[in-house]
Amino acid sequence: MRKLLLLPLLASVPPVLADPAPEADALNPMIVTASRTEDEKKDVPYTVTEIDADYIQENTRRTLPDALQFTPGVLVQKTTVGHGSPYIRGFTGRQNLLMIDGVRVNNSAWRSGPVQYWNTIDPYSIDHFELVRSQGSVLYGSDAIGGTMNVFTKSSDFRDQPDGAFFTHGQAYYEYRSNGEDSNIGHIESSFGVGGLYGVHLGLSAKDYGDIRDSAVGLMKNTGYPEQDLDFRLDYALNPQTTLTLVHQQVNQDAISRWHSTLFNPGWQHSGHIVQPGTWLARTYDQERSLTYARIEQNNDDNAFIQHWNATVSYQTTRDSEEQYRTKTDRRYQIAELNTVGFDTSFESNMGPGKLVYGVDYYHDSTESEGYRRRAAPPLKYDPATRPLADDSNYELFGAFVQYQYQPVDPFELTGGLRYTYAQAELGRFWDAAAAQDQYGVDRDWDDVVGSLRAIYHFNDCWSVYGGASQAFRAPNLDDLSGNLTARSGLNSTGSADVDPEKYITYEIGTRHLTECTSVNLSAFYTDIDDLIVGVPVAPASATTVATNGRDGYVYGVELEGAWRFHPQWTVSGFAAWQDGRTETAAYLGGPIVDEPGSRLLPLTGSVALRWTSLDEVLWVEGRVLAAGEEDRLSASDRADNQRIPSLGTPGYVVCMVHAGWRVNEHLELTGGVENITNEDYRNHGSGTNEPGTNFIVGAKVLW
Repeated sequence: MRKLLLLPLLASVPPVLADPAPEADALNPMIVTASRTEDEKKDVPYTVTEIDADYIQENTRRTLPDALQFTPGVLVQKTTVGHGSPYIRGFTGRQNLLMIDGVRVNNSAWRSGPVQYWNTIDPYSIDHFELVRSQGSVLYGSDAIGGTMNVFTKSSDFRDQPDGAFFTHGQAYYEYRSNGEDSNIGHIESSFGVGGLYGVHLGLSAKDYGDIRDSAVGLMKNTGYPEQDLDFRLDYALNPQTTLTLVHQQVNQDAISRWHSTLFNPGWQHSGHIVQPGTWLARTYDQERSLTYARIEQNNDDNAFIQHWNATVSYQTTRDSEEQYRTKTDRRYQIAELNTVGFDTSFESNMGPGKLVYGVDYYHDSTESEGYRRRAAPPLKYDPATRPLADDSNYELFGAFVQYQYQPVDPFELTGGLRYTYAQAELGRFWDAAAAQDQYGVDRDWDDVVGSLRAIYHFNDCWSVYGGASQAFRAPNLDDLSGNLTARSGLNSTGSADVDPEKYITYEIGTRHLTECTSVNLSAFYTDIDDLIVGVPVAPASATTVATNGRDGYVYGVELEGAWRFHPQWTVSGFAAWQDGRTETAAYLGGPIVDEPGSRLLPLTGSVALRWTSLDEVLWVEGRVLAAGEEDRLSASDRADNQRIPSLGTPGYVVCMVHAGWRVNEHLELTGGVENITNEDYRNHGSGTNEPGTNFIVGAKVLW
């Protein structure tokens, strides 16, 4: 376990050790997502956050989005407790790229705005993750606009075990949360194998989240839900340089209520800020996701033409089903199933005074979609007008990339890259709301070339400056072209087969300072937005929107984070971030252009934490204050989302929390915490529920 947790800037910083090498590794972890090669964090020309499993457990982060709560530049929006979608530098949903072990999770059904899929990754399956902000599309393709998140799963670490010796180890973890009607979380995992030959890792999680409570709304009924997770991994050494990896994981979440839409939402008032109550009888989601992949990876010596290469074949399934009880005489049920086949290969070669990374990737989605409706009397009947997505459709995404890291002199490195992308959509049956009938057989395709140019310069061993420009490209997906969903506070959101790709370019500059006891990162960014696909009302005050390339604009911001170990046992850390932006959007189809703030901008947000660790590293205690300013910069769509966003904007807040841990012995670790100590009544901007009030959390881990 890393010895002293700070903030995501460092992931962790240990206390002063006799051997400085481990300390340097913890301060300066190896990052692979930023360049598809292993680079020390201090050498990466991007703003990068690396968070590990210890951080997630010690800070009692319930979900993957929650793990980003203390990351500057990230707004963790929660449509409901079981649906979390981070806004990274002003973008969320399909404008951010999510990967597991380098395999794309984004698919062609992801809709605009917040999506629930980040919440389907079990935090207990994570070894660590890397978030690269504003990376662009060169290395990983479409969607990598606000951020690229790469989640690395746990493994047996069989190559770190004594060669030829059988090994086994594992752990069991239980966590209890007091808020509302209580929550119980259990996880067990085990690894075994033969050192240097093979290793197997298996993990199981069972979660029963209870309804949450806050000081103003009270018990938020139906916000709890159950979840079950499985993750399996086999690593096998084909030879000393080559590893075959087989992975399977699956998640099942049941009856997640979009609480803000329902009668269980009584509305909310806070200092004159008013949220409207829900009106539907019920609105629940069931979510199932699985991922299976096989990968061959080889590391060769420096004299080989290819120093490193890997090839991955993957298969994913997702099944979304939503049940809407709008009134006693209007009940709707929507189902969308996607199967995704993927292939990815990349190579790394030393070439001249630099390093060349190149490869290709391909993903193919196939869909099935159904919609049913019951009016005044049973039974449910098939209703094409409620089908959420084009049925019997296919979507292909192909890319080829090359990137060169050029180091003419030791202090300076220049990185440039290009990607060619081709996307094709073949729509089967989809509902045309304007014509009030099914349409068939629409085919669209697009291609584009994007580039990136980044640089970093080291003034000395402590200080560096980095920056550059990165282009991003997002081809329209099946939801853009044929979506037929309920969005925000009851809007009918429909796609359009006529939309074109979105294009972006981000400019960034930053500086880092790193010593054995201090770390600072300051960055500023500006993203230019061209042809963003948004839902525009079909007429003034209409409750129906249609997808169109209706928005141009920009977003910019500043992010600061730092830590100072001022004593072998004491560390203070903190961050601050702020964003602003404007967009030009049609008020309605054919209507005037309106210049307005960007949607769901991050208010001024900051945090300060103070941590104490005993000299023998057995005990630790950390207190934290998290604060956000009022957010009243609202777009027209924000103001219309009145069951989630208050009438005058989202109020600011200040919350306090404390976490502690005790390593009883080598087989038992205890953790605990009190969150929202003052029982503050608050919600994150854009969310559909308030955050829990005072919450006591205790956890126990048994290791073997």
